[in-house]
Amino acid sequence: MSRPRSMGMTALGIWLVAHGIQGLLPVLLPGFGILMALLALVAGLLILLGR
Repeated sequence: MSRPRSMGMTALGIWLVAHGIQGLLPVLLPGFGILMALLALVAGLLILLGR
């Protein structure tokens, strides 16, 4: 399997994995929701900018 060439797709992949883990396991880290929201914003912006 090849790695995504775009930083936006890489960030999206990380967000999807973290979101899946959050749904399966109780993640009790303070600020995890804020971190997930920021990662989603970064991934979306990078994809829209084509990077």
